[in-house]
Amino acid sequence: MTPALLTGSPTTAPADNGGSERTDRIVGLVQRQGALAVLVTVVLVALVAFPDFRSLDNTGTILVAAAPPMLIALGMTLVIITGGIDLSVGSLYVLGGVLAAWASRYGLVAALFVPLLVCGAIGLVNGVLIAYTRMAPFIVTLAALLGARGLMRAISDEGSTTYVVENDAFGRLGTGSLLGVGYQVWLAVALVLIGMLVLARTGFGQSVYAIGGSEDASALMGVAVRRTKILVYVCSGLLAGLAGAVNAARLGSGVTVLGAGMELDAIAAVVIGGTLLTGGAGSIAGTVAGVLLLGVIQNMINQVGDLNSNWQQVISGTFLAVVVVAQTVLNRLRRIS
Repeated sequence: MTPALLTGSPTTAPADNGGSERTDRIVGLVQRQGALAVLVTVVLVALVAFPDFRSLDNTGTILVAAAPPMLIALGMTLVIITGGIDLSVGSLYVLGGVLAAWASRYGLVAALFVPLLVCGAIGLVNGVLIAYTRMAPFIVTLAALLGARGLMRAISDEGSTTYVVENDAFGRLGTGSLLGVGYQVWLAVALVLIGMLVLARTGFGQSVYAIGGSEDASALMGVAVRRTKILVYVCSGLLAGLAGAVNAARLGSGVTVLGAGMELDAIAAVVIGGTLLTGGAGSIAGTVAGVLLLGVIQNMINQVGDLNSNWQQVISGTFLAVVVVAQTVLNRLRRIS
């Protein structure tokens, strides 16, 4: 009998490898699908507890309210996967709404083009500064947050002027529907599907994940690190501006008091959806589940009646803390396995 058979190494090693692979698969599944599982559970509880939650009108309300945050979170997902952060999206959101309402007097194209142009340009500046100067994304986008908010206040006379949407076609973007579902919801669905395709099937998507995993290694492999980082911040700015424009069309005016803390809501939804704050891992599908989960929770709070919207922040913060702790534990389990 050989020493190898006496020690049992040929039989035990495969078992250990099998156990490690199984653990890794389970942990990965929890990280990717955890938000979806919680969303399904919360929806089932709401269906049982609140009769009004079951109506189609209520479902439409949830989806319409979730459309602008979905667009913002879509851009934030790209940024966070690269290991960055974008704190300017809340200010770009309200700036986009004000610009869209102001420009609506010149027609539908102007109402959409102006906020996209301005917010995309701010995203471009963010990306260039982060990519070429290697400044911390937190600092760069914090400065953009303040700058965009100041620009909005300058355009609206310190917030005292509220521009009304003057173009009917643009207004229908926010109030019209197709097959009983609002246009803005269809827009969000289309962009989410495009985002999934881009991340999964294009070189740009692979570059986004590679940079989040290791920026230095990505550069050595020939990945266009600077260009990719610039593009993700441009996308984030464009989507935040578009979300603001869509919301202005729905409200019929460019409301100047919106957007405060929206960047934190977007980050919470993305992280709850399984995207790691450290970068390199995440999915748009998870972000969709995160946004809908927070939207359903807000709707449940409204169903209770004697709770105000501040409880949304309490619950969102609690979810975020639990998810970050869970991600830390799961990452340690994967390293151990």
